[in-house]
Amino acid sequence: MDLSFYRGKKVFITGHTGFKGSWMCKVLIMNGAEVMGYSLNPNTAPSLFEIINLENKINHRVGDIRDLASLRSSIDEFQPEIVFHMAAQPLVRESYKNPVDTYEINVMGTVNICEAIRHCPSVKSFINITTDKVYKNNEWEWGYRENDVMNGFDPYSNSKSCSELVTSSYGNSYFKYMSELAVSTCRAGNVIGGGDFSEDRIIPDCIRAAMSGEDIQIRNPKSIRPYQHVLEPVIAYLFIGMRTYYDKSLAGNYNIGPNEKDCIETGDLANLFCKSWGEALKWVDLSDENNVHEANFLKLDIAKVKSVFGLVPIWGISETIEKTIEWAKAYYNGVNINTLMEQQIISYMMEK
Repeated sequence: MDLSFYRGKKVFITGHTGFKGSWMCKVLIMNGAEVMGYSLNPNTAPSLFEIINLENKINHRVGDIRDLASLRSSIDEFQPEIVFHMAAQPLVRESYKNPVDTYEINVMGTVNICEAIRHCPSVKSFINITTDKVYKNNEWEWGYRENDVMNGFDPYSNSKSCSELVTSSYGNSYFKYMSELAVSTCRAGNVIGGGDFSEDRIIPDCIRAAMSGEDIQIRNPKSIRPYQHVLEPVIAYLFIGMRTYYDKSLAGNYNIGPNEKDCIETGDLANLFCKSWGEALKWVDLSDENNVHEANFLKLDIAKVKSVFGLVPIWGISETIEKTIEWAKAYYNGVNINTLMEQQIISYMMEK
């Protein structure tokens, strides 16, 4: 796949200091883009953003997505051509603890980025990145399609459903009258890859347990999720941003996920991780009926993105785990992470 389209393009990213945002910045830098990121400082220590020194490689703006004046000022100054909105409170369990913050960030943050774009005619392509959890979860065995009902159960999932509705409303009320602006939403989740140091995520928890010589603790080993390597959605977002820049008719809502065979139980994911890591690593079942509600069965139907853009998953779950462990062991052994990420990105792109 060729992303040389981005050479010299002005790309604005909210949430660039996060795990997925940092990988996107790295891909864009490698393809010669001019990037401005708008986000709070990294919320983990260590963070991928700091490890690969992104602050000195892009136009890094520290700002809160809830601050409309600051956000508009940054966008007006930069005059971007393409905008990716990733800033969010992204954790289900955190949303139960702090629902007000979750809704303020995920809903009003979307209102603010849409409002800023409404007043910035330089923007030709806008991608709002939400989650696979936007759908009303019926715990059924087939994947959710883009036209299924959106009504996330928990505050995080529901706030991202609201983010989709905000984007749709702005599209109907304003964006459709902006002749050169293409607006899309992308729904992906359960992303795995090197450099994720978040709390309360399965693979970071596995890595921390492995490094400390402890057993991995799994809350919901029977839950099924569409796990995928971080480069799968990142490259898809960039490709959709590129294609819709030229052809507004392609803009729409798209699921980004793995093939069905790679939608597996969390316990099976942990087994794959333990086998790939080695060193007699094992996991223990800490499931509890009193745990906060999380969906047990979640798959995405990705037929639309395959049909419209020809985008198909490249790395299956086994290779995804191997690439993630390669990154983690390299980091803890002092290997140059920038070089390793470049190698992984080039390898993925050559297969794509």
